[in-house]
Amino acid sequence: MLQNGILDLSIWQLVLATLLMTHVTIVGVTVYLHRFSAHRSLELHPALQHFFRFWLWLTTAMNTREWTAIHRKHHAKCETEDDPHSPVVKGLGTVMRKGAELYKAEAQNAETLRIYGKNCPDDWLERNLYSRYPNLGVGLLLALNIGLFGVLGLTMWAIQMIWIPFWAAGVINGLGHAIGYRNFECKDAATNLVPWGILIGGEELHNNHHTYPNSAKLSVKKWEFDLGWAWIQLFSFLRLAKVQRVAPIAHRVAGKRSLDMDTAMAILNNRFQIMAQYRRQVIAPLVRLELARADASVRHLFRRAKRLLSREPSLLDESHQQRIAAMLAQSQALKVIYEKRLALQQIWARTSSNGHEMLAAVREWIHEAESSGIQALRDFAEQLKTYSLRPQTSMA
Repeated sequence: MLQNGILDLSIWQLVLATLLMTHVTIVGVTVYLHRFSAHRSLELHPALQHFFRFWLWLTTAMNTREWTAIHRKHHAKCETEDDPHSPVVKGLGTVMRKGAELYKAEAQNAETLRIYGKNCPDDWLERNLYSRYPNLGVGLLLALNIGLFGVLGLTMWAIQMIWIPFWAAGVINGLGHAIGYRNFECKDAATNLVPWGILIGGEELHNNHHTYPNSAKLSVKKWEFDLGWAWIQLFSFLRLAKVQRVAPIAHRVAGKRSLDMDTAMAILNNRFQIMAQYRRQVIAPLVRLELARADASVRHLFRRAKRLLSREPSLLDESHQQRIAAMLAQSQALKVIYEKRLALQQIWARTSSNGHEMLAAVREWIHEAESSGIQALRDFAEQLKTYSLRPQTSMA
């Protein structure tokens, strides 16, 4: 009885129990800590909030205020010296190996907690149990595991202890800023590791999240799957959650050819989707065309051209910039579309606080694009006119 614990489970039952418990922990992190506490993209029923707070204290010793503050600071200072865990600054190996240590070190920073830890639990239980005795929970879990599952309960406990440090602190904070694919060219290096956010509850869709940090749903493509969002939908059905925000939807009105304030604001609102479409509809076909035309002696310059010409400029190193310069020197068409891409990005960076200035800037950009003589650019300019903040079925 002592060796096998009170439940006396088989090996496969123990494996299943471990996966189930670690999954509840992942749901607690992605739904409660991340989407609810850090970003307020949804509301949770107080009972569900407290369940996750208790479960995370029991299985990770993580504190809501500390996690929330560190994550908010990560977004505010991403890929800078002040980012608590940027692999771009600290090195991928450091973040992968020492992600938990970086988290603990930042949790001791009183300024981080003061500035970024607002609106977190501060009730009697938080002050007198969860924050006061952070290691009591994992100690209690060890005793429960051994009592319920026997000697192998110690192994299960060890797996539970490394689950979040490995997947969240290491893989997401490390690999999620180093490898993978990018739907959007946000300002930082965040990537989507895989399109099926299952193991880590949707957190694998990290580029999507950094592009739309206040969205409760991390998947944006039809073929992407966010398991955390599936749990949120279930909680919403049970009236335990209410979604506050999701990524904006790019509405288009067929046949619309006038550029008005509604269109300009829609372009600003959907700028990341629009730049992704620019990559597909303008850059990609022009790169293929220029590659086919290029002489064999310079064709090597066009390797990875689509990616480089679409990349967020602040993420380009000196070798990338040199490659782009050499490429553009060989093709006037690529030079035009690259400069137009940068000019389009500058519009909302420069005029986002003034709608009338933005409207005038977009009009000028469209006029120049239509006069460029490049058909893909002209077609894209026509498409910009069709955007609207609201879905419409017919022209007004």
